[in-house]
Amino acid sequence: MDYEVEILIVEDNMSDAEMTIRALKKNNLTNKLLHLKDGAEALDFIFARENYSDRKIENIPKVILLDLKMPKVNGIQVLQELKSDERTKKIPVVILTSSKEDPDIQECYCLGANSYVVKPVQFEMFVKVVSELGLYWMILNQPPK
Repeated sequence: MDYEVEILIVEDNMSDAEMTIRALKKNNLTNKLLHLKDGAEALDFIFARENYSDRKIENIPKVILLDLKMPKVNGIQVLQELKSDERTKKIPVVILTSSKEDPDIQECYCLGANSYVVKPVQFEMFVKVVSELGLYWMILNQPPK
């Protein structure tokens, strides 16, 4: 299987994941997109473990869109593990969540989140926000080499 992924979406809510993918598709940003349903699977993918052990860990995504409230391993735990590992700490992580809780926002930035975006409730606004996120991180942002 080809594991070259540019956008990794980690989201347990299927309708939010589908809306995110649809918004990215509008800007032709879904060529190398992978959606995973929980934090445990995301960590396995990123660190090339379990079902993804044949993947090269060096093939890092250009951006990770990460939800916070998920089963098994939550987004804050995923973020903590990513940012504390030399091999993965430079991957841009955008928290895309429904949580407006200040402690969540504070903790995510303290752990190294690159951005914190609260999911808009209105469909049109959700699509606009995700489209702009995709364009920024895939086209405008200059990642380290």
